[in-house]
Amino acid sequence: MGRTGAAFLLEFLHSAGVRYLFGNPGTTELPINEALVNAPIKYILGLHEIPVMAMADGFAQASGQLGVVNVHISCGLGNAMGMLYNAYRAGTPLLVTAGQQDQRFIHKDPILWGDMVAVTRPWTKWSGEVRSVRQLPQVLQRAVQIALTPPTGPVFLSLPLDVQVDLIPEDVPARCAAPPRRAVLPEETAIREAALVLLRSHSPCIVLGSKAIGDEGVSAVQQLAETLGAPVFHEPYYCHGRCHFPPIHPLSAGLLPFWAPDIRTRLAPFDVILAAGVKLFEEYLYHGDVSPIPESAKLVHIEDDPAEVNKNYPATVGLVGDIGKILGRLAALVAQEELPDPDRVRRRREEWQTSIAAARAKMRAEASSQFGSRPLRALAVLETLARVLPRNVAVVEEAPTTSGSYFERVGALANPEGFFAQKGWALGWGVGCAIGVRLAWPDRPVLALLGDGAALYGIQGLWTAAHYRIPVTFVVANNRQYGILKSCARVLGLPHALAGQFCGLDLEPPSIDFVELARALGVEAHRVDSEEELAEEVRKSLAGDSPALIEVPVAPSVLDTG
Repeated sequence: MGRTGAAFLLEFLHSAGVRYLFGNPGTTELPINEALVNAPIKYILGLHEIPVMAMADGFAQASGQLGVVNVHISCGLGNAMGMLYNAYRAGTPLLVTAGQQDQRFIHKDPILWGDMVAVTRPWTKWSGEVRSVRQLPQVLQRAVQIALTPPTGPVFLSLPLDVQVDLIPEDVPARCAAPPRRAVLPEETAIREAALVLLRSHSPCIVLGSKAIGDEGVSAVQQLAETLGAPVFHEPYYCHGRCHFPPIHPLSAGLLPFWAPDIRTRLAPFDVILAAGVKLFEEYLYHGDVSPIPESAKLVHIEDDPAEVNKNYPATVGLVGDIGKILGRLAALVAQEELPDPDRVRRRREEWQTSIAAARAKMRAEASSQFGSRPLRALAVLETLARVLPRNVAVVEEAPTTSGSYFERVGALANPEGFFAQKGWALGWGVGCAIGVRLAWPDRPVLALLGDGAALYGIQGLWTAAHYRIPVTFVVANNRQYGILKSCARVLGLPHALAGQFCGLDLEPPSIDFVELARALGVEAHRVDSEEELAEEVRKSLAGDSPALIEVPVAPSVLDTG
């Protein structure tokens, strides 16, 4: 008997280096699950499409490889759309597939059928439906290549049942061609022009986004920062998904503020801004027609997507290509030249290092002053965790009101690549993402810091962690509210919010018992009420070989958007 389309799909993906297929099946995916029985790819089952998609997202971001997820036709895809939006905003290389009804009776409008290609098109790089088994090899090749070609992003394939069960011709090899190499550099004169702009600057700074820049890029940013005496900022918290500069570095200046006027104030002292891998700027709430980039500043913008350069703010020099390699070449050119005023650069570097160190010390002192309060205060929780994090830890953050990227701000993360946070803000992502990260990095401890509201959207993912015994430490900061929404309501100046009156933003009564929820899904769980208990449980869990959830009752607080 020949290979079915479903079996061919799995062979092809295996040839592309795919190790896991994340999924939640239905009737229109049964041929794929049948083929998985003897397939070289491991199936990771989730109970709901939200954590399933988030697992694939986390795995792809951590591994740098294609993440593959299979969901159930129109209804399952509908459940997954929020997480698809997250992956789209993050530029995650995902292949999302869903079964479709048999094409021989689609004209009769069968149950569950829908135009999934049209539904997914706005949030994918490419979306298509396979119309015959003969098309399958070429369509799969196209999908994989588009997802992995920078700027990377998700793609979608609809797989009708007849395509899954039909036999593919025997002479068709199930091999995926490697995507073309794309180490693209702009012309040398353009990079040299950018180097001269930096060298002639009186007060430069660097702004990094969430796009991966590789080891070469990270090393180059450190070299540029130290050579130029330039502080390194990350994009604002609400769009900050990854960290590409070591937070422990003395020139790591943390995140830019929330709102356009405050960003403008922060960037006002700088006459040159080097922006790399950052969309300038993805804003959250409207704060007037104020440019976050001062008109007096020259902008050097490095991107892998030509559509981003000059999109919102004109660049003095725009460089498009492989971000890490451009940064590497730029750093080399800057290093070759003699600094116009080395003493001024030295003073600038020392002043920024002193200022950054003082800001970190002040924040940690404020957090330490909150120790002993009951219920625990948010900063005390964060400082407690910062003191016990291993150097090689991977941190997944989805606790908007609690976290505020505290670990980055105080320099508690030694390894920048091990940081994952929201890009799209469709809640429920953190539980699944942490599981995917641990599957990609089985030798690194993973801590997921979750808000109670966010955790509840994807809580079913705990079952997957228990079922496959995936050791992740889930810390749920339970403040019994949608705290970030209360903060934003105040920012918007809503009268009742300013008076402390809210509708639909509190999660009690009844209070949600995360310990019992976790245990019902097979995960060991504990509730802690002190800094000492929290530190002990986290240390024990991070060193263990099974998943655990730690619920931390936290005093309600307001997110600092300053």
